Amino acid sequence: MNYTINQLRIFLKITQTQSVTKASEELHLSQPAVSIQLKNLQSQFDIPLTEVVGRKIFITDFGKEIAVAAENILNQVHAINYKTFAHKGQLTGRLKFSIVSTGKYVMPYFLAGFLKQHEGIELVLDVTNKLKVIESIEKNEVDFSLVSVLPDNMKIEKIELMQNKLYLVSNTAEKFKEKIYDKSIFEMLPLIYREQGSGTRQTMEKFVKINNLPVKKKMELTSNEAVKQAVIAGLGCSIMPLIGIKNEIQNGELQVIPVKGFPIKSVWNLIWQKGKSHSPVALAFLSYVRKGKASIIREKFDWFDQY
Repeated sequence: MNYTINQLRIFLKITQTQSVTKASEELHLSQPAVSIQLKNLQSQFDIPLTEVVGRKIFITDFGKEIAVAAENILNQVHAINYKTFAHKGQLTGRLKFSIVSTGKYVMPYFLAGFLKQHEGIELVLDVTNKLKVIESIEKNEVDFSLVSVLPDNMKIEKIELMQNKLYLVSNTAEKFKEKIYDKSIFEMLPLIYREQGSGTRQTMEKFVKINNLPVKKKMELTSNEAVKQAVIAGLGCSIMPLIGIKNEIQNGELQVIPVKGFPIKSVWNLIWQKGKSHSPVALAFLSYVRKGKASIIREKFDWFDQY
């Protein structure tokens, strides 16, 4: 046997996602690279680890046993790394986050400086939709979550990080010459929605309902990036968080349509279960954020107030 830590890590991710494609996305590797590592690992066993039926991959019973062993081995590797850093007097451990998809434009800036200060910390960052984020908090699977819409019926504690602003946007094929439009403009604009469970979708629907807007729903897409590309292509307009469209506005691919009542404002909140017992790493991160959030916002998001 000559399997590597990398092969075990990739195989474990395949068993968790039930997909080579999803595993490659989460590991930030190409799909061929993941497939090759799976093949190399399989070559060391006479019994199949996986089987493909149709176009879907299934983990065999033997593969599931190997996955359990792989997870134990990887945990031991992490423990060795932590002990090495701890012996040097450095803060060590794992910091786990679940964040809503648009939060990927926010959270890295609040993490970068902290992780540079503490090389012994391993980051696990799950980017998903709001429903899964809330589920991860309920199951106590993560240290923190980032949301712009607070969960109902859950006792939480929070730190407000920064403001979130949503605007009505379109591509630049049509020029909107009025200084400001009233809400009747929605009668002419086909709107592209995020999927059910999205915080952006929830904020958008609440605004539409409160203002009794005559919305023409064009389509529903499952990520902020998909919505962005659909708007750029001219398939419709959408209500989108400013934080995720900075580059597209500045390079002229998207434009903000000035409409009375906009922007819709909310707040990005770092949340966790009330009464949660934090690890030393999590406590250190909370201290870092509380002390440094103002300077991070000033240095990284100074452009935000221009809109």
